[in-house]
Amino acid sequence: MAVKLTKNEQKKQKDALKQFNRYLPTLQLKKQQLQIVIRQCQAEIIKLREDQKKAIKGIDSWVGVFSQNAEFSDEKNIINLIHVKEIVLEKGNIAGVVVPIFKALVFDEIHYNLYEYPLWVDRAIRTLEDIAKFDALIKVLEERIRLLENELRVTTQRVNLFEKVKIPETKENIRVIGIYLQDQQTSAVVRGKIAKKKLVREVQ
Repeated sequence: MAVKLTKNEQKKQKDALKQFNRYLPTLQLKKQQLQIVIRQCQAEIIKLREDQKKAIKGIDSWVGVFSQNAEFSDEKNIINLIHVKEIVLEKGNIAGVVVPIFKALVFDEIHYNLYEYPLWVDRAIRTLEDIAKFDALIKVLEERIRLLENELRVTTQRVNLFEKVKIPETKENIRVIGIYLQDQQTSAVVRGKIAKKKLVREVQ
């Protein structure tokens, strides 16, 4: 980019460099924070999936009776007794990014005839609701990661812009202007000396 070779432009470039150097650490810190939180979310998802597998495995102890579900008609399948009404979320802020925070998983209240189902159905419903809650938590965390990764991509681009383009470019502009102004000053001194010598000769 062409710049004016003037003292005003030199000051402008120096001010810009100060601003870039002041802003860059903030961007670098934000980038680091985003990376840490993303890794934490990813680790949390891994743990939730492990806990969900344990919950599913916990069903094995009574899977024999649970398999009786196959004997029910489609309308009496216990899956029909579990309906997710809504995922209750709140908004949070991480490094300037608005992200979802899981609060609760609300199920529709479904009434059923206790005489038409075996005793284990209540436990099965609670277990399946817990397993569904893991899915909801994971879904919210995945959305949070998506939002944070988008912000991380933008922040990384800005860090690279400052580190690899703006700061080096501004430093080069300052250097070029400085050389030009120094040359101008040197030329002015030389011209002044020549003019002085001419003046001396004319007086003599």
